[in-house]
Amino acid sequence: MKKAPVFILPSVKEGDWTLEDATKKVTMLTFWTSWCPDSQRDLQAKHTLYKSLHTNDIEMVMIHVTGRDPDVDVSAFLQEHNYTFPVLKDTGTKVYDQYHCMGVPTTVLIDENKNIAFIYHDRSTIMDIMQGVATLIGP
Repeated sequence: MKKAPVFILPSVKEGDWTLEDATKKVTMLTFWTSWCPDSQRDLQAKHTLYKSLHTNDIEMVMIHVTGRDPDVDVSAFLQEHNYTFPVLKDTGTKVYDQYHCMGVPTTVLIDENKNIAFIYHDRSTIMDIMQGVATLIGP
């Protein structure tokens, strides 16, 4: 497995977040834009998941790719859709590029040792992603 690139990005709501802050068994990063229909469907599914999570094993962080979606007011977009999960703002496409993303949405599952375990692209379903999460959390 490949080590996940460490980064620090500003949060939409408060302060900065870095991958080093992640302490759970699984960190789920999702790169997205507001204009992409696949991103919109993925964000809805992820928000449902986020609201229903009752585990200390997974941390979900959404990363808005500002370089591919520069004209959106991210705070207004999140408020309009009632999204409450943590959202970071990429510096252009810096972190998106570090993770070798080829489109949005892209979801990266990182294990507790900060290794990239799985990468899911725009055609992956929430069930595909949750199978990866289950593999990492274990019994």
